[in-house]
Amino acid sequence: MKPEETVDYNFKVCWHAISRMYNTEAAKSGITTSIGFVLLNIDQQQGTPATKIAPLLGLEARSLTRILKSMEDDDLIYKVSDARDKRLVRIFLTEKGLEKKEISRQTVKQFNYKVREEVPQEELDVFFKVCAQVQSIIENKKIF
Repeated sequence: MKPEETVDYNFKVCWHAISRMYNTEAAKSGITTSIGFVLLNIDQQQGTPATKIAPLLGLEARSLTRILKSMEDDDLIYKVSDARDKRLVRIFLTEKGLEKKEISRQTVKQFNYKVREEVPQEELDVFFKVCAQVQSIIENKKIF
């Protein structure tokens, strides 16, 4: 079997293309794709517990800690300890963070709009179904 005929190769190549595209756009705003995704997952009204962000993005806690530190240093976020449980830290966006979040949101919307403009809905439905099935296989079955 040729590499380009394997499922994982196609997921990887596609994701790398998307990631490169997002990184190019993010760099124009002085952020990274990872920072953009973190910004998109922070609830400004309630704040988002730091512990909830890593699983949403498929990141290890240590990686997220570095990203959050960088975001705090760049004045994109601030942290607030929970009044009842001091172990719980909620992340909020600064004004600058809100601006970068909106840029990230528009970038994601524009990409999705373009894909939906070019790929028929029936094909996207099949794609989403296949992605869900692959994820289910990985999560629920012993492969190795």
